[in-house]
Amino acid sequence: MSDQPRAKHVPVLLDRIVELFAPALSTPSVLVDCTLGLGGHSHALLSAYPELTVIGLDRDPEALSLAGRRLAEFGDRVRYVHAVYDELPTVLVQQGIPEVDGVLFDLGVSSLQLDVAERGFAYSQDAPLDMRMDPTTGQTAADVLNSYPFADLARILREYGEERFAGKIAKAIVAERAKEPFTTSPRLVQLLHDVIPAASKRTGGHPAKRTFQALRIEVNGELEVLRRALPAALSALAVGGRIVVESYHSLEDRMVKRALTELSVSTSPLDLPVELPGHGPELKLVTRGAEQAGEQEIADNPRSASVRLRAAERIRRAS
Repeated sequence: MSDQPRAKHVPVLLDRIVELFAPALSTPSVLVDCTLGLGGHSHALLSAYPELTVIGLDRDPEALSLAGRRLAEFGDRVRYVHAVYDELPTVLVQQGIPEVDGVLFDLGVSSLQLDVAERGFAYSQDAPLDMRMDPTTGQTAADVLNSYPFADLARILREYGEERFAGKIAKAIVAERAKEPFTTSPRLVQLLHDVIPAASKRTGGHPAKRTFQALRIEVNGELEVLRRALPAALSALAVGGRIVVESYHSLEDRMVKRALTELSVSTSPLDLPVELPGHGPELKLVTRGAEQAGEQEIADNPRSASVRLRAAERIRRAS
């Protein structure tokens, strides 16, 4: 494959991420980039912190290959692992690393996956309905469309796509697949255009956006994977280590907020005048709420518009 996807890759909130990790990575340190992608964030961190080693995880073999070329200048300071990020505990055992100084998640779909038509992530391109982040395994979006019962289709469209017309769309999909199975994106896009009322198509972006998002999240089990990965990542974090998470979906951000907040408060009974030993907060929140991209970055890189960034630092080991 050519370098074209890499040329389009613009890491979101890059300078802010480098800044947030500064206290944790200024000495010999290890960071896990749980979503290596095309290596943009890791390149900036490796450049900024000369004593940093990065463990780069990605479920997409093509991303690992392209990232390896991009990060070749850093030699053995980068280790590449083909894995989904909820496999983090196993990866660290295999790497012989008991704890890490940084963990980075840049959630959602990568530039590589969006920009390569045959991967089927983009509703604006004529492509097979695939949407697997790891194209070597698992069900495709076409499998979901052609086999899920009406109730399950409506549920994922409503929950993962926050689609108001989930029931109408699911009903239309079931009717259409009875005539002929879904295989490529244009037929699904046309169905969505026909089903969604005209008034709703005038606001909220492309009418296919929410359905494609929901299918992608279902195909890749993104929310279930994140639910398992967050506690594993926090458990691996050394005292003084930092975690930074970029989310692009309200359900992801809610999950991240909950995981970080739960460990940032005392578990001592509220009526006690003193902190019980071993009951103090484990994390300190580094960001005030969720940070967003600025106007200029959104203008330069529209994909940054929906980002929500949260960060925390481990201040105490769990008892």
